[in-house]
Amino acid sequence: MERISWHQYFMAQSHLLALRSTCTRLMVGATIVRDKRIIAGGYNGSISGGKHCSEEGCYVIDHHCVRTIHAELNAILQCGKFGVATEGAEIYVTHFPCVNCTKAIIQAGIQKVYYAEDYKNHPYALELFEQAGVAYQQVELEEMILDTKNREKLSFTAELLAKLDSLGASKEDLTELKSKANELYTNPR
Repeated sequence: MERISWHQYFMAQSHLLALRSTCTRLMVGATIVRDKRIIAGGYNGSISGGKHCSEEGCYVIDHHCVRTIHAELNAILQCGKFGVATEGAEIYVTHFPCVNCTKAIIQAGIQKVYYAEDYKNHPYALELFEQAGVAYQQVELEEMILDTKNREKLSFTAELLAKLDSLGASKEDLTELKSKANELYTNPR
């Protein structure tokens, strides 16, 4: 069995962290890594013990929810709380960081940012990363790697389609079924 890449491993961790988010607008996860070891993780949500957006609704001011702490900042604060150095680390985030998180990432000494999805990529955030010499790169999560039965499912689907073909299913039906299967396997969300 082929092992997944480090990028996919850490990005998968960030996506798992995002599942803990209590934000109803966007679920974000962040994983801070140094020397191929996870040193912290965070997701966007309310302060510890505070009211959550999922319970009370978002508290929006100027088009931003002020109830939540962003995932990147939560991960950085976790390092600070437990005395873990972030200098020279990397961060994997499910979405491109906002301007405030960009500034926090730079100030924390994080040197590389990997993100899965573009999200309102602000030109000033890009400029700040460039000024600070912080590298950033999009690394989308290959969701199929999380499915340990992926190969078996693909093989089974191919067998079913071949069986339908041998039983005389119309070319139209087969084309439609192949298209649906392809869509399901390439876009699992």
